[in-house]
Amino acid sequence: MTTTVAPDSERDVKRSPKKTVSDRTSAENRLGIKLVAPAVVLMLLVTAWPMIQALYLSLFRYRLTAPDDREFIGIDNYVTVLSDSLFWRDTWNTLLIMVVTVAVELVIGFAFAMVMHRIVFARGVMRTSILIPYGIITVVSAFAWQFAFSLNNGFVNSWFNWLPWIAEDTNWFGDHWPAMFAIMVSEIWKTTPFMALLLLAGLAQVSEDMLEAAKVDGATWWQRLWKVILPNMRAAIMVAVLFRALDAYRIFDNIFVMTRGAQDTESISFLTYRQVIEQMQLGLGSALSVILFLSVLLLAWLIVKLFKVDLAQARGEG
Repeated sequence: MTTTVAPDSERDVKRSPKKTVSDRTSAENRLGIKLVAPAVVLMLLVTAWPMIQALYLSLFRYRLTAPDDREFIGIDNYVTVLSDSLFWRDTWNTLLIMVVTVAVELVIGFAFAMVMHRIVFARGVMRTSILIPYGIITVVSAFAWQFAFSLNNGFVNSWFNWLPWIAEDTNWFGDHWPAMFAIMVSEIWKTTPFMALLLLAGLAQVSEDMLEAAKVDGATWWQRLWKVILPNMRAAIMVAVLFRALDAYRIFDNIFVMTRGAQDTESISFLTYRQVIEQMQLGLGSALSVILFLSVLLLAWLIVKLFKVDLAQARGEG
């Protein structure tokens, strides 16, 4: 029996092609590392010790009212937190606020970005005015919305009592779902301009030639939106969703001002605050902060994996 050996060229064809990194990509990566390295080093110097200290304290039964009665208990604090229904209820509240607010902000922010991108008259005034809510301190805007939804002095009940589910005596902070709605509205009003600004930067990267070519081919506005605009904005949308999702997941100010966690509106951040500041449970509070930090990292990883953005292709190399 004789065996034939495939020529080198044929074997090369059968091999899977290896991904090569262009010189431009390598140079940009090196430049990026040089630019972010000072900031990363400074952030590590500022945050590394508190993070290590929180991880260390989470392994102890430690209450500030009895500082000398500190006992090493290993991962018992984590077991206590993860087996408590209160933690999972607050996690559900946090995820619900994050998903709803980011989804609504994405839609409204994209609409604002389209208007700002196309408008010609008073473009600078329009872009500046739309960012006013984002420039207001979160605590101030939360107080403003608490007043707006107030039972006695607010304008929401009087302005919108024509809706079937709103009356003059609607108590927005007297039940779970109305209170959650008020918190979400305040969050959406405050941070939608930030989402619009990031999406506006992504719209500027969409080629007008591609849009004109699609229009000439007979594509409708919706077809151009789904087939041309959104695919070319994937990187910008990922950045906008990532930044806002991580920020919304750590929501604290609005809840602290508007409800102080009443009507089961606590978030994970507010639960951590109550354990450390109000109950002085430094061990449990540190465990909660570590879990919050790890969940933020997991959330960021999931969002990046979900969008599957090829940054090289986004730069025009693919």
